[in-house]
Amino acid sequence: MTATLPTSSDLVSLVKRAALAPSSHNTQPWHFRITGATVDLFADPTRALPVNDPDDRELTISCGCALMNLRVAAAARGLDSEVTLLPRREESDWLARVRLEPRAAGAAADAALSEHIERRHTYRKRFRPAAVSEATIERLVAAAAAEGGWFHPVLEEPDRQRLAQLVAEGDTQQWANPSWRRELAAWMHPRRRGDGLTVSALAAPIAHAIVRTFDMGQGIAAKDRDLADASPLLAILGTERDEIRDWLLAGQALERVVLTACQSGLQASFLNQPVQVASLRPKLRDVAGRAVPQVLLRLGEPMDEPVAAPRRAVADIVEAPP
Repeated sequence: MTATLPTSSDLVSLVKRAALAPSSHNTQPWHFRITGATVDLFADPTRALPVNDPDDRELTISCGCALMNLRVAAAARGLDSEVTLLPRREESDWLARVRLEPRAAGAAADAALSEHIERRHTYRKRFRPAAVSEATIERLVAAAAAEGGWFHPVLEEPDRQRLAQLVAEGDTQQWANPSWRRELAAWMHPRRRGDGLTVSALAAPIAHAIVRTFDMGQGIAAKDRDLADASPLLAILGTERDEIRDWLLAGQALERVVLTACQSGLQASFLNQPVQVASLRPKLRDVAGRAVPQVLLRLGEPMDEPVAAPRRAVADIVEAPP
């Protein structure tokens, strides 16, 4: 832990860890600016998904996840974070300002989550058929609430089946849209690119052509429905309202949830089709019985070691004094 104000190099290291957050299509749509002991977080509109995410809702949630990582990483370095959301409303891309200063005494509770920043990965395979304990679920509920969100575990079998059906319907509608398929294909990259959905360099041209050309919605829907059915825990995370500030709260709540899950040996992935397809989102709200669903998660114990998604070079995401 540091006992003095952080240096620019310290803050760049914290930003590097912040950028390990999840994002739609692994777009990593964030940019950071370091000034003194302050880190400003901006949305990067050049990395938006106008078809999949026309309102930049998921983009903003992703930036909220990165903000939570920054807070956790700072706590592990002995720093307190003073966060201001949306510092200047007329600058819509400026999402947060974080002022960092040495903690006076004691250890921050968030510091315990720090080691899980690197361990958390989006796990897209089947999980082990092991139930998630009630105690763990209670911790996840509390984690979301601590950031102004809510976490609704879907435990009854009829509701789980309904969620699986909504996921399948979402797949079918999205894949039927040629513009959505083109956008997906555009984010399928070789790992060396440092972002996007990883495909091998040799397979990339073929994969792009197939995704752009063919509606594979029925097959993808069946696969995702099976993943949902087999998931030890399905849960909906949401907020009370649906504005930019709420999306940032949702992102912080989501990252606290997945880091807390990682503490218990769990990983997560996302089945957000029922949130992304506007006609299905009210049906997801009916299942949750809560105000505004933002994310549909599946959680469980991974069958094997998760593979980290590629990341952009830190120099590409941060402005810092020399």
